[in-house]
Amino acid sequence: MTLDIVFLGLSLSSSWGNGHATTFRGLLRALDKLGHRVTFLERDVPWYAHHRDLREADFCELRYYDTIDDLRRNHHRELQRADVVVIGSFVPEGRAVIDEVAALCTGQFCFYDIDTPITLARVAENDCDYLARRQIPYFDVYFSFTGGPTLERLRSEFGARRAEPLYCSVDPEQHHRNRNTIEWDLGYLGTYSPDRQQTLEALLLEPARRLPDRRFVVAGSQYPHEIAWPGNIERIEHLPPAEHASFYSRQRYTLNVTRTSMIAAGWSPSVRLFEAAACKTPIISDRWPGLDSFFPRSAIQTAGSADDVTAILLGQSDRARLNMARQAYSLVLARHTGAARAREFTSVLMQSKQIRPVLDLDVESAA
Repeated sequence: MTLDIVFLGLSLSSSWGNGHATTFRGLLRALDKLGHRVTFLERDVPWYAHHRDLREADFCELRYYDTIDDLRRNHHRELQRADVVVIGSFVPEGRAVIDEVAALCTGQFCFYDIDTPITLARVAENDCDYLARRQIPYFDVYFSFTGGPTLERLRSEFGARRAEPLYCSVDPEQHHRNRNTIEWDLGYLGTYSPDRQQTLEALLLEPARRLPDRRFVVAGSQYPHEIAWPGNIERIEHLPPAEHASFYSRQRYTLNVTRTSMIAAGWSPSVRLFEAAACKTPIISDRWPGLDSFFPRSAIQTAGSADDVTAILLGQSDRARLNMARQAYSLVLARHTGAARAREFTSVLMQSKQIRPVLDLDVESAA
């Protein structure tokens, strides 16, 4: 069955300063290959307009809107006729967008939370500008980047009618091993985040200080100027998705660092884990509940301190390192590609053809 699916997400056109774009690209590209018709509606904002690394999409209709009035005026027909409408986390003025779209949507109505632990913390404090607690029961399916116990919490505490995991994924056509020579012993790819910085300091900056003859790299935007980078750490301000595979292929190991809220929730794999594994790059990760459900111990190294990282860099043989990477590669290609996620997504939709309750949208005081 061919579906007409409309996504409203933070960004598809720009990966600058966000992890949403690459997630949506992989999923939508795979849905297109399965024969579904896909439209992506993106708020036209200057910070993404100035950093677009996907001007045109050959796997979906990419369209922009300026305001909610513009969304209503120019896109109401595609929202009304869609078999499925999916709203993502961190959509600008998301609360108002959800109310507007809920009134128009005649097909299945879903939420895709790429930031679940952050969302739920904000919703609990009534401090989330893209989702209100009262809106969670609107959705036929609440798709979550986080699995594990969080799914039951969504149902029992927040009233989600159906909560399903939809983890990030990788596109093997974009992420694969390149024939590059190794330039760095350890690298990290990620936008600056205050709650990741302490871990990055412990697991990369401190090992760099201890191993001045080794080379390190950090790629990502928005890092404060006052950070004192050791001289053997190379900085790359922004790395577009097209260059990720080459970047991973030039590292002996790559580092995965998880946000504090996602460590607490567990079962929240970063797309960087899957990208690196698809490039056959050995991974050193921080530790969090559920990691072994994605990568067994034989397929990944974990670290909690600079001592751990230093021991790995100095002690693990190349044979063991490459065998670990091969195992991770096989797991990711079997279970964590965009094609796998698209099949999971459509399978849930086929199981969830339910009649949505009549929604009382005149609830400004409850927003």
